[in-house]
Amino acid sequence: MNASPPRLLVIEDEQDIAALLQLHLSDLPAEVTVARDGPSGLALAQAGRFDTIVLDLRLPGLSGLDVRRALRAGGHHAPILMLTARAAELDRVLGLELGADDYVTKPFSVLELQARVRALLRRAAHGKATTPPDTEQRLACAELRIDREQRRAWLAEQELVLTPREFDLLWHFMRHPGRAFTRAELLEQVWGYGHDGYDHTVNSHINRLRAKLGDDRTEARFIHTVWGVGYRFEASGVTV
Repeated sequence: MNASPPRLLVIEDEQDIAALLQLHLSDLPAEVTVARDGPSGLALAQAGRFDTIVLDLRLPGLSGLDVRRALRAGGHHAPILMLTARAAELDRVLGLELGADDYVTKPFSVLELQARVRALLRRAAHGKATTPPDTEQRLACAELRIDREQRRAWLAEQELVLTPREFDLLWHFMRHPGRAFTRAELLEQVWGYGHDGYDHTVNSHINRLRAKLGDDRTEARFIHTVWGVGYRFEASGVTV
């Protein structure tokens, strides 16, 4: 018997874009439900079991920001892909205020959209697995501590406020101290997809994570640039 296709919820008020999303995401294949405003989208997300949610930031009735907050506050942890239309909105998505799992800017490439949704679906499926590939739940080095079970991190005993992707990136680096990763490797191993042209995605998250860790690009304590390669995490004595 074939497994049921994953269930996606699209919350997008523009009719043409909503129809485009439903068409191309159905090709994954996936079962796609569409809501055209914030309140109805939130109600559907709370009532149903969706594997991933595609959420526009600017919605009538209730903004995408408010929808995400309500879902997380209510214990709904399905990955969220945000749709943004402006650079200023992108800053909100990547910053502390929103903390989306991933984002796509309008106008978007259909192939890029599908790749990012597939990656979130793989993450959701992996999260349902009973045995993760690595068993560590806590890591520490110098003044930095991270707890994967609680999804919390601290620097000098001050808790860091990290987006989901920033947390995943920091955990990945701390599990592999001293190893240099290319941007393509980070996309594959942290984001879950590999595709040329997404370097800006890695760079944006690295810059924000560095800022939260107090790293200066020229005198980094933790995340170092390896010129011509990518990035390396350095800290003394990472312990489990």
